[in-house]
Formats: sequence, C-alpha cells, structure tokens
Amino acid sequence: MSERQVFEYAVLRVVPRVERGEFFNAGVVVYCRASSFVAARTYLSEEKLRALDPRADVVGVRAALHAVEAVCRGGEDAGQAARDDAGRRFRWLIAPRSTVVQPGPVHTGLTADPEAEVERLLELLVR
Repeated sequence: MSERQVFEYAVLRVVPRVERGEFFNAGVVVYCRASSFVAARTYLSEEKLRALDPRADVVGVRAALHAVEAVCRGGEDAGQAARDDAGRRFRWLIAPRSTVVQPGPVHTGLTADPEAEVERLLELLVR
C-alpha cells in the first residue's frame, strides 16, 4: 500500500445571481503539498444553472470553470499564475471572491493517490 499523504480540497460553486446567494456545486480543486499536485475537475449542470437563473450565461460560466482547470495545469493557459508553484496556484484559486464561480471552504483528508481523489470527490460532491 502506498503511503497516504495529506491533501486539501475545495468545492467550486456556481452562484448565478450573487445577490441571492443560491449556488450549486460544479467542481473540485485538490492540492497535495507532498507531491506538488494541484488539479481541478469540473462538471456544469446546465439544468441546475437554468433553474437558478434562466438567463444565465452558460458559455461564460463554462469558461470560468475551464479557467480554473487551466490555472491548475499551469503553463501558458494559466495566465499570470503560469510560473507559480502548485501551492500558490491552489491558494489563489481558493481565495474568497464575489463572482459567479466561487470556492467553498477548504477541507483536508488523506490519500495515497491525489489524482484519483480528484475524480472521487467530483463524483461524490458534484455529479
């Protein structure tokens, strides 16, 4: 059995009308310092989005979710965060903000496989 490592994660919430405070889960961001791992997986339910705001910008929300995934991957698509290490990218992504895509509280756990943890949390908390 592989050694288990501490990881942190936050759920990504879609808040179509910030003034109302209603949201639904649309992704997860996972960070494991021991392995310098950060990744996000997203899944946008257009049905949930339309239920909270029939006039929501589906394309814009999807783009914001994909931007989170790009920041986690690093490289050119990460914009200003491209040169930051995994920890700095995670901290930037989980900083509170008042936008349509917002991070929830940070939680911790133990895992032997951070990549599998991202998929497990997406299934458990989002899909």
